[in-house]
Amino acid sequence: MNCAAVRRLDTRAPGFAAAFDALLAWQAGAPADVAAEAAAIVEEIRTNGDAALLQLTRRIDGVDVADAAALELGGNAMQEALASLPAPDRAALDAAAKRIREYHERQPQGGFEYTDEFGNVLGQRVTPLDRVGVYVPGGQAAYPSTVLMTVLPARVAGVGEVVAAVPTPGGARNAHVLAAMAIAGVDRAFAIGGAQAVAALAYGTRTVPRVDKVVGPGGAFVAAAKRLVFGPVGIDSIAGPSEVLVIADGSAEVRWIALDLLSQAEHDAAAQALLLCPDGDYLDRVQMAIDQLLPTLSRADVIRQSLAKRGAFVQVRDMAEACRLANEVAPEHLQLAVRDAETLLPSIRHAGAIFVGAESAEVLGDYSAGPSHVLPTFGTARYASPLGVTDFQKRTSVVRVRAGGLAPVARTAARIAHAEGLTAHAAAAEARLAAGEG
Repeated sequence: MNCAAVRRLDTRAPGFAAAFDALLAWQAGAPADVAAEAAAIVEEIRTNGDAALLQLTRRIDGVDVADAAALELGGNAMQEALASLPAPDRAALDAAAKRIREYHERQPQGGFEYTDEFGNVLGQRVTPLDRVGVYVPGGQAAYPSTVLMTVLPARVAGVGEVVAAVPTPGGARNAHVLAAMAIAGVDRAFAIGGAQAVAALAYGTRTVPRVDKVVGPGGAFVAAAKRLVFGPVGIDSIAGPSEVLVIADGSAEVRWIALDLLSQAEHDAAAQALLLCPDGDYLDRVQMAIDQLLPTLSRADVIRQSLAKRGAFVQVRDMAEACRLANEVAPEHLQLAVRDAETLLPSIRHAGAIFVGAESAEVLGDYSAGPSHVLPTFGTARYASPLGVTDFQKRTSVVRVRAGGLAPVARTAARIAHAEGLTAHAAAAEARLAAGEG
């Protein structure tokens, strides 16, 4: 069977709301068996360090080495991989890296300082993290783009050391991934994957250094491990299956939209591709284009599963309803494939990334537009943001109370402390107040 019949929904139909809710339903937590196995892996690494790392890498990735030090991908390996690439491939990585770096250099980074009416100086210092761990997925495919999208914002932020982990199933190392590490500026890299990589970065072993934060997407075991290690280290987010929602008015080239949906569905059988449009005939034509294109694609089976499980074409009343539904979904990627996309932009409140106009294909955001492609998923765009420079920095408040400005601040603090019943707090404020008035 070469076609991929995508479910059709109509907002006018009885039961639409329930059907749409069911389509969006996704269990953010790991399945019980995955959570249990991930917990066992994390505890094994935390307790037994390198020995556990060797045993798990042998069992899960099929990589058998005598010493954990052999799992490190040295700087020479990265540079050699970079030198081995065909010139067009290296040029593409260099061009993408330049755009990603330029975008993140424009994100706000600085602290601030001001003097209040009493002469006290208040402010905020912004400092980079000392060491971060970047997880690069490598199970179903190789992702040099993820290296660039995670490491470059960390470098722009001023992180002291970047440590990467990437699985190498069967010992196969991907030259494009290693080359991207060289371009982005990875300091150390290890051929480890899954929950064991997250745990090793979080707790450290004799060979793998402990980091302050772990970032990067991954599968169910990576997500489960990130939940387990949060606290001892920071994490960026719990990544779910990739998502795209396209709002179309029938004006965009049908083949473009079909390919945009197919490209998202090829990530994973659990990925979600949604198309919202008021024109039923246009939805029919997109379906026909998908059926024609699908047999030509290398991951047709994955795409077919994705579209059958979680894909949908939704016929809406108008663009206003499409925007309302899009905000309800809060998708990772939102594409406005309409004639005058700028007019819809103010109506969109929740999305990880917005692609304005049919020319602004979501795939450009995956690789070369500039913003990081590590984005909030399964509705977390309601409150979460894309990975960026600020994820690799911390903010520290700075308070300088001057003698002339002490009294009003201390009186306020003492009054509130007494109201809370915290007499030591109140006394500490009143002691400064008494000294200032003496």
